[in-house]
Amino acid sequence: QVKLEESGGGLVQAGGSLRLSCAASGDTFSNYLMGWFRQRPGKERESVAAITGGGLTTIYSDSVRGRFTISRDNAKSSGYLQMNSLSPEDTAVYFCAAGRYTGISTDPSEYNSWGPGTQVTVSS
Repeated sequence: QVKLEESGGGLVQAGGSLRLSCAASGDTFSNYLMGWFRQRPGKERESVAAITGGGLTTIYSDSVRGRFTISRDNAKSSGYLQMNSLSPEDTAVYFCAAGRYTGISTDPSEYNSWGPGTQVTVSS
């Protein structure tokens, strides 16, 4: 299975943007569904977005649709999450995840590789 590591988190003002990256290693990245999840303070981990292995299909949570964009570059074994119009409610630890699932899913049980997470803090 792939090993994942996120980068690109940080502190940003409300209304700003950040781009998270997820570097994969250890297996053919295009064979994996990729998702971004987040855990906000005091809340359970939740799905943010997911993209199929070939990159043709994406899905977003209602809370981020229209503001966040998930993408991937399989030639670079990398995934991305472009986050625009950030609000303090987006403050969370963001996780990249991958799973050998041929469809698209936001179910965490379909993902068997997880990165350590990157902190995103949005100030008001």
